[in-house]
Amino acid sequence: MIDRPLGPIVENWTPAADPAGLHLTGHYAELRPLDALDAPALWQVFDGAGQVWDYLYSEAPADFDTFAGIIAAVAARGESPAYAVRAQGADAPLGYLTFYTVVRDSGNIEIGNVNFSPALQGTRIATEAFSLMIAWAFSHGYRRVEWKCNALNAPSRRAAQRLGFSFEGVFRQHLVVKGRNRDTAWLAMTDGDWQHIGAVHAAWLAPDNFDADGHQRQSLADLTRPHLAALDPTV
Repeated sequence: MIDRPLGPIVENWTPAADPAGLHLTGHYAELRPLDALDAPALWQVFDGAGQVWDYLYSEAPADFDTFAGIIAAVAARGESPAYAVRAQGADAPLGYLTFYTVVRDSGNIEIGNVNFSPALQGTRIATEAFSLMIAWAFSHGYRRVEWKCNALNAPSRRAAQRLGFSFEGVFRQHLVVKGRNRDTAWLAMTDGDWQHIGAVHAAWLAPDNFDADGHQRQSLADLTRPHLAALDPTV
């Protein structure tokens, strides 16, 4: 009999929870299931922002009807639960994102198809939206949260690393999207990583980390960097 390494036993393993239908609330952000009826409010913040579609699967919609069709399709894709993001206590959503790939049997889940309007990008609301999803995943049986993006999408790669996702590599010629080649950058966070990074997120999101003008006192990227298993060489 050949003695070969087989990897550690995952003790008492059971499939992770179903993420459909979540309603998550934090200091600044609130997530609820995306609905086709969100389209008019979302159009108000997406109209004219064609650049946000550059790295998504859909072309930038030229009119409301096309946009509404995209929102309806994303909301109806049951295997990829989608969530509208809004300021805590507000009515109108400012963007949406999904658990794009869900593999409950092995505890893998991916945050993807992220589409944040200019009004949402770079805000505490946006950061907390990601933090709420990551925290939910690790508290409901997932072992790994993934982030995949077009390898040319430098802002997405920076955002992932800032949040604490470690770089795992680039899949060359992975997809053809809108007629163009897409190399895909893969980043991920494990439940072991989150034991440290979760506390970092909580510290960064704490109200006392921001001055009276809303400027951060500590950088999230500086706080998460020591906990990354591997750095993305492009950011």
